[in-house]
Amino acid sequence: MKRIIIDMDEVMCDTMGAMVAWYEKEYGLDVDYTKMKGSWQLGFPEQHKMIIHERLFSRGFFRNLAVMDGCVEVIKQLNERYEVFIVSAAMEFPNSLNDKLDWLNEHLPFLTWRQVVFCGDKRMIEGDYMIDDHTRNLVHFKGKPYLYSTVHNAAETGYERINNWKEVAEIFL
Repeated sequence: MKRIIIDMDEVMCDTMGAMVAWYEKEYGLDVDYTKMKGSWQLGFPEQHKMIIHERLFSRGFFRNLAVMDGCVEVIKQLNERYEVFIVSAAMEFPNSLNDKLDWLNEHLPFLTWRQVVFCGDKRMIEGDYMIDDHTRNLVHFKGKPYLYSTVHNAAETGYERINNWKEVAEIFL
């Protein structure tokens, strides 16, 4: 059975959208999407970058993120045809571990705990396909990499792109 590796943030759940909505409500300021090349965190004003960083490290931030449209339905179907693993470099934000596991258990209860991998570096991950929004996770992957499109990777080239979960279904189902 072929193995699909799927990232969480900005692929399955809308991390950036949650942070932008919180920031605009809390501070009444807009973010600059044109500065988000490489990381969406770069779009926030310099004087508030530490606040954004602290929020990412806070308990609860990753727990209630919105699910990307179509994600749950497509992963459920993928799980019937492929060996599916959800892989997140969650160790960067240690307080996200419980949040992410609770999020997965709520939204994808058909997955087992054996299908979830929280790590610090994805270089040791093996599979046939990987869907991720960061090229740093795809560059060492030995299988077929797919770059999930988001504002911070818009200028990246060299990878086949997936723009939404409808396209995931078209490719894999």
